[in-house]
Amino acid sequence: MLSSIVSALIATTLLLASSGAAAVHALAWGDKPKYPAGFLHFDYVNPDAPRNGSINLDGFGSFDSLNPLTLKGIAPNWISLLMFETLAEASDDEPFSMYGLLADDMRFAADGLSMTFRLNPAARFSNGDRVTAQDVKYSFDTLMGKSAHPRFRQYFADVARAVVLDTRTVRFEFRRRNHELHMIIGAQMPVFSRKWAGERALDTVVQEAPLASGPYLVERVDWGKTITFRRNPDYWGEQLPVRRGMFNFEKITFKYFKDDTARLEGFKAGEFDWISENSAKNWARGHVGRKYNSGEIIKQLFKHSNAAGMQGFVLNTRRPMFADVRVREAMALAFDFEWMNRQIFYDQYLRSPSFFTNSEMQADGYPDEHEYALLRSLRAKVGAAVLEEEAPMPPSTVAPDSLRGNLRRAIRLLAAAGWAVAADGRLRNQAGEPFEFEVLSMTKGTERIAVPWARNLEKLGISVRLRVSDPALYRKRADEFDFDVITQVLSSSQTPGNELNERFSSGAAKVKGSDNLAGIRDPAIDEVIRRLLASQTRAELVTAAQVLDRLLRHGWYLVPHFHAPTHRVAYRKRLAHPQTLPLYYGATSWMLKTWWVAP
Repeated sequence: MLSSIVSALIATTLLLASSGAAAVHALAWGDKPKYPAGFLHFDYVNPDAPRNGSINLDGFGSFDSLNPLTLKGIAPNWISLLMFETLAEASDDEPFSMYGLLADDMRFAADGLSMTFRLNPAARFSNGDRVTAQDVKYSFDTLMGKSAHPRFRQYFADVARAVVLDTRTVRFEFRRRNHELHMIIGAQMPVFSRKWAGERALDTVVQEAPLASGPYLVERVDWGKTITFRRNPDYWGEQLPVRRGMFNFEKITFKYFKDDTARLEGFKAGEFDWISENSAKNWARGHVGRKYNSGEIIKQLFKHSNAAGMQGFVLNTRRPMFADVRVREAMALAFDFEWMNRQIFYDQYLRSPSFFTNSEMQADGYPDEHEYALLRSLRAKVGAAVLEEEAPMPPSTVAPDSLRGNLRRAIRLLAAAGWAVAADGRLRNQAGEPFEFEVLSMTKGTERIAVPWARNLEKLGISVRLRVSDPALYRKRADEFDFDVITQVLSSSQTPGNELNERFSSGAAKVKGSDNLAGIRDPAIDEVIRRLLASQTRAELVTAAQVLDRLLRHGWYLVPHFHAPTHRVAYRKRLAHPQTLPLYYGATSWMLKTWWVAP
């Protein structure tokens, strides 16, 4: 027995030595980590924040599951953040870096084909069990299986396997070089105990609280209505540098609302304490009154440096009516953003021109020499317009352009695609079928965007109806691609990577539950994503992202919407937050991580 243990230790030592990598506390893609070994806490937290009190927050729709890792059921808001930890923690004030969380050091192989993590010996699951390398491997293998959500198989497709080297050490081996795979396997793969599901398939574990290592436990559930999380009094990571000053609420309760009006009135009535407002109308006209005037409720804009990504009406190209790119461009020409922003949104928004809006990945003007070189290598797969024309911009109605002029262009595009206005005033194809479609939504708030767009499309002879669905049915239809048009928010990081496969690759177009709602199947896009993921320098990554942006915009897969340059937040005055803001952050995740109840 002793000889076998010694042999295993020698083998492990040789494997680590042969990787040519030193153990480090942090990694940053294309740069050096901001925080040195031995750092005490992130700059954007208050390390002395009191840990007490409770906070009530809002949820939308309903929930019927405590498992966020499968397609089955709807899990509560933010359960992954509160209960599941990863091997490393991403820093919110660096473009792409991570620091040890469950792992206390990391080794990235010199050849880029493996990543090794050594676990913190103090790491524990909520039942007191030690987190082991076997648990990490089990989590990965389970997420890659058919009982987990398909997005994990897309996201980690280039990970060949996880290998247990010893109780504390696990190595992930990659099929090919990928510029970010070692980062996302560390900072984005949830780790959970083998005892949670045991021998059962993961998607059969629906209403049992996760057995993971995060700072919170499920305390109480009223299915579909409320859920309360309580801080784990035995949380193992209390004093880690990546957790100091974080997760300061003793209890967090989510109360679910069925529509935006009830949600806003519930907040003003004191049903919950903090709200990130996504409605310009509510922000301008709803968040007013005595409690705001007295300072009981604070209304504040928080700046950020986030890449804005893209939001828009996705046109499902699996539907014959949207298979032609000329039709899809015509749909965008009927969208009058300037009128909406002026008349409905109180001039609070900026138009989103790119799938990488507000970042260096955005394509502008004509291709530069680096983009052109990449596009020429794809000449057989791309049209001449991508090589020779400027990156398409969303249609505008600012003079000298106008809605009337845009609709005339739309009519010409539709005619070229075989659609003409019949004697009854309706747009029909050569078979006499009318052009009509449905916009699927789960909130009436979509009406403010969809109705003006539909009104303009009616001038072209197109009939549009808006269907507001129950959130559970909406989720099911979206997962099964059973819709004509749907709203999609495609957030973007400062360093895009594997999420692009799930959003835009041909393989993802046929995987239920993927983010490729548009059904994009383009070999040129597949190839550019492959090259982007294999990029070795940030310059290569930026060029590939800009070319990808051009291809997507020339495809007119969605009707671009807009974005807000700040987070709009209203909260009770008893809540407090750090004065130093992170650079790249989501409003709700930042609040859950770093706010506290003031004494």
